[in-house]
Amino acid sequence: MLYALLYVRSMASKPVTIRVPEELHAQLQERAEAEGTTVTALITEAATNAVRDPRLKGAAEAFRSFIADHADAFDQAFPDDAPDRLDAPGRAA
Repeated sequence: MLYALLYVRSMASKPVTIRVPEELHAQLQERAEAEGTTVTALITEAATNAVRDPRLKGAAEAFRSFIADHADAFDQAFPDDAPDRLDAPGRAA
């Protein structure tokens, strides 16, 4: 994870100016504050997702569906590794 953060910071960046409605800007600021990040980081993430290979989204959705459908069977087969809560990391669907 640290490597990824260092890699992103070391990449050259290009400033881009966009115009958004005031209400959207306020919402972005609120969300950034709530997540402990910046508006720039939120917009960069959204732009990255916009150009990501659409097949990845389908694969992620298929994986989440598989996990949701089979989580109980995995928990029964491997009780020592079962998460304590449904919202535990790796368990969110």
